[in-house]
Amino acid sequence: MMGIYSSARTPAVSAAIVLLAAMLVLSIEAVPAVAQTSLHLVLTPSQKPTNLLATGEEFGQVLGKLTGIPVRVTVASDYAAVIEALRNRTADLAFVHPGGYVLASREAKARIIARNLWHGKSSFTSRIFVRKDSGVKQLEELRGKTIAFVDPASSSGYIYPMVLLIQRGLVKNRDPKTFFREVVFAGAHDAAMRALVNGHVDAIASFDLAREQYLTDPAERDRIVWIAETPEIPEAGIAARDGLDPAVFAKVRAALLQIKAPGHADLLKRLYEIDGFAPADDRDYDPVRAAVELLGVRPR
Repeated sequence: MMGIYSSARTPAVSAAIVLLAAMLVLSIEAVPAVAQTSLHLVLTPSQKPTNLLATGEEFGQVLGKLTGIPVRVTVASDYAAVIEALRNRTADLAFVHPGGYVLASREAKARIIARNLWHGKSSFTSRIFVRKDSGVKQLEELRGKTIAFVDPASSSGYIYPMVLLIQRGLVKNRDPKTFFREVVFAGAHDAAMRALVNGHVDAIASFDLAREQYLTDPAERDRIVWIAETPEIPEAGIAARDGLDPAVFAKVRAALLQIKAPGHADLLKRLYEIDGFAPADDRDYDPVRAAVELLGVRPR
């Protein structure tokens, strides 16, 4: 006598099972996927947050119109908060600097969508700036002096200049205080530049055109010089959280590639002083990964 778990089937029962399975598949396929009704874009606070938010909201309106999905914009409290927002999925998209993207891809499985174009390029460098009247002309002369970095996760404001200092044999054990008397983090590039101009620190680390971008007074600009420069760094860009619908990802990428001069030149300049966007791939950031690993950088 066959038990109830026997694989034997009568023709009628087998046909009924096949029909039931087919109906179940059809019913599952008929359930529509949950549509993305809005997007949350988080901005990295690399400049004064209040100014950045106003421009960011304007950018969000343009992106929302092009994608057909409303975009809400906020400014993160610091660089680490951007990564955390992608990790816990409270943000769908984020403007990330290169080091931030590497950390976000590692810690939150974020994916780069598009890369910024800045002064017609998709890369930049970091420089060590000093006041001209200090007489300092090379890195070695900064021993025992003070420096302002931007943020521990900033590519041009910490990671790349630290790698340079380590490779020159000036900083030991990944600790900048083995070379500098005092180390501070300004939180934003413009704040670091202002600290240098006002004499609060002897040197700062920032991106190559920080002097031109933040010092509009020619007299102030002439007081600042740079004494060292890093290799090229791939430009920042916009990343998507893990799990974002591939169709939405594609819509956002297509929209970003449309946001360019001349129609959006003024908006882009006010946002992050950029020209537009270019396609990006995760592999573009492998050199940044190497720098991050050398420093052992972790989100706070």
